Amino acid sequence: MPAVSQEDFQPIQELVHEFIRDRVVPREQEIADADAIPEELRRQAAEMGLFGYAIPQEWGGLGLDLTQDVELAMELGYTTLALRSMFGTNNGIAGQVLVGFGTDEQKSEWLERIASGAVVASFALTEPGAGSNPAGLRTTAVLDGGDWVIDGQKRFITNAPIADLFIVFARTRPADESGTGIAVFLVPADTPGVEVAAKDRKMGQEGAWTADVTFTGVRIPAASLIGGDEEAGYRAAMTSLARGRVHIAALAVGTAQRALDESVAYAASATQGGTPIGDFQLVQAMLADQQTGVLAGRALVRETARNYVSGADRRIGPSSAKLYCTEMVGNVADLAVQVHGGTGYMRDVPVERIYRDVRLLRLYEGTSEIQRLIIGGGLVRRARR
Repeated sequence: MPAVSQEDFQPIQELVHEFIRDRVVPREQEIADADAIPEELRRQAAEMGLFGYAIPQEWGGLGLDLTQDVELAMELGYTTLALRSMFGTNNGIAGQVLVGFGTDEQKSEWLERIASGAVVASFALTEPGAGSNPAGLRTTAVLDGGDWVIDGQKRFITNAPIADLFIVFARTRPADESGTGIAVFLVPADTPGVEVAAKDRKMGQEGAWTADVTFTGVRIPAASLIGGDEEAGYRAAMTSLARGRVHIAALAVGTAQRALDESVAYAASATQGGTPIGDFQLVQAMLADQQTGVLAGRALVRETARNYVSGADRRIGPSSAKLYCTEMVGNVADLAVQVHGGTGYMRDVPVERIYRDVRLLRLYEGTSEIQRLIIGGGLVRRARR
């Protein structure tokens, strides 16, 4: 049984639904123009528990399991993806590393503050030469007396400009037959030697900040090694990313629903030669393809989340859901621009922003190509067993 019953979860979902539709959607243009989430919205999100909805209740979170997480993600995907990004790393790839692999002392020190939003945690895995495949990691951690010393560079790190804590993956030794040699560390952002570059200028997702982070002779105590285990890093990354992939798939479904709704509303009201364009069969065909993608994606996400929670499938399913749903939302967004015609190419029109925002979903937390390798290789290995 999940920590939160379905009866208790329903009002949480309704509250988030209303918050997104009534408070955030009307301010999307403001967020895009300022490239920032208004402080008022950040405060409201924290008060609602959104910085810790997937953190266990014993550590101050709401304790939602993945089947409930994806329902919230589909709500959050309906608006600018920058809002979700603000607290996504706390609940997802960064927070889950601590939840799944941290010692009790590490959890006590950080998780309640992460869940409340007092601390923003950032997942520092990607490097210039190691993106979707963590095996290429070059950041090093060397034991020196009682401390670890970290050197290396991370790239495209979500929330880096506002992070209070970095969850840093580093190599303690070369990979060999005994393991990957990848460990994961807790590095407070104010530690000497941590340098965050200027925030990246991106194609879309204005208000969601990423940046390079450089670690130069960063000295942290031995107790900062997550789980006290030098071999935990690769396993923690893979586990956290698999869960995150289901979340991203759900987010894509939410955004696809928004693109569909915008398309239907436009088709029903815009006219061509005095006829509503929604009366044209080729426009109806585009709407039909959008609707079919949304329905298939939603069903896939829900089944994948159930299988993840039960333990039936925590590898092939998450990759399949992320692959299908992120490719699907790209197609739905493209069709949305097409339905809008020239209007859809104009800035300040929701489908134009959506078109740019969703392109990233096929890249982060493992590209579509990496998902295909995970799925295909996993199926072959399963058959051989």
